[in-house]
Amino acid sequence: MASTTLSPAKRGTGRSSIGLKISMAVTGVIFVLFVLAHMYGNLKLLSGQLAFDEYAHHLRVFGEPMLPKMGLLWIMRIVLLVSVVIHAYAAFTLWGRANNARSTRYAVHKMAQASLSSRFMRWGGVTILLFVIFHLIHFTIVKPNINADYTQAQIDASPYIMATASFKIWWVVLIYVLAMIALGMHINHGLWSATQTLGWANSPSARATAKGIALIVAALTVVGFLIPPLAVAFGLIAK
Repeated sequence: MASTTLSPAKRGTGRSSIGLKISMAVTGVIFVLFVLAHMYGNLKLLSGQLAFDEYAHHLRVFGEPMLPKMGLLWIMRIVLLVSVVIHAYAAFTLWGRANNARSTRYAVHKMAQASLSSRFMRWGGVTILLFVIFHLIHFTIVKPNINADYTQAQIDASPYIMATASFKIWWVVLIYVLAMIALGMHINHGLWSATQTLGWANSPSARATAKGIALIVAALTVVGFLIPPLAVAFGLIAK
């Protein structure tokens, strides 16, 4: 039987692809941890203006005086920014290599067997990236007042008012619903893939557990993030 020996270039590409997948897995886990923490903070909207504004204030002064004001937030931002760059670079590089290999019969066969989450993984990631840019402009960088019932001074003074005023606008809520669905699908497939890449799902039972955990985390993320905007939109939260 004839054997096939990979050229040094092919072997190098394979090793590089493994490294890119590991980078995606590690940064993906970082994102999931941040997303869960962010979801917990958003749920504080249900506790009212005082509780939510106090929570937002404590995030800014957490760790003082050992950390400067906003120190924790800047650490998180830098870690997330670096992770986004690494994750996006790895994703687009692997995407390009997959497109180049798609002409082979094996690649086409594997594509046909891909799950729904897997098929939407790449474009879902692009959708999430665009949403993150919108979200940062909306709540962090510019903080535009898009609700005529409130003044810019009110929006700037209270994170609670800024959030509830925004979620009273139907198209903002629609953007969040669609983005959270995309995020849930991305987490479901991405977390499952990360467990395989990192060697945490090497047996049938471990794979079943990993799939279950990925599905639970994805569902929890979608539901947890959508409760506050939908509660505001349907008048279940005052203000």
